[in-house]
Amino acid sequence: MVMQNHWLGKKFMPHEKINCFVDSNIWLYGFLKTQDIDKSNRANKLINDSNLNITVSTQVINEVCINLRKKTKISESGLETVIKNFYHRYSVLTIEEHTLLKASELRQHYNLSFWDSLMVSSALQANVEVFYSEDMQHNLIIHKTLKIVNPFL
Repeated sequence: MVMQNHWLGKKFMPHEKINCFVDSNIWLYGFLKTQDIDKSNRANKLINDSNLNITVSTQVINEVCINLRKKTKISESGLETVIKNFYHRYSVLTIEEHTLLKASELRQHYNLSFWDSLMVSSALQANVEVFYSEDMQHNLIIHKTLKIVNPFL
């Protein structure tokens, strides 16, 4: 039985998983009760999709934590739980020298922001197929291997 992935419009076998990277903005929609219930619901559906192998970077975890701290006044023990859950449930990449240098190259070729280029560099390092983000150009292909997808469109 072949199934259609509603995030990508891609057909896949039920046992196949899509390797992806999820930007911090998606996590925040999923974690916070925002005024945009549709985005919150879509974000939760995406981050809990069993057909996805999700990767994040330490940068994503940092951005999520600082925003949770600002917007919810989450306690330190609450932040520790968030951090532990990221490491237990998902693949987490650290930012190394080669990640920073690749990000510089990406900024020059794709006109990405400093922070976005670091996440894209991490996604390329993880060999994922898809980068889910609200903040970048939808359907942009980077290095012929990574597709940027806005899951809210």
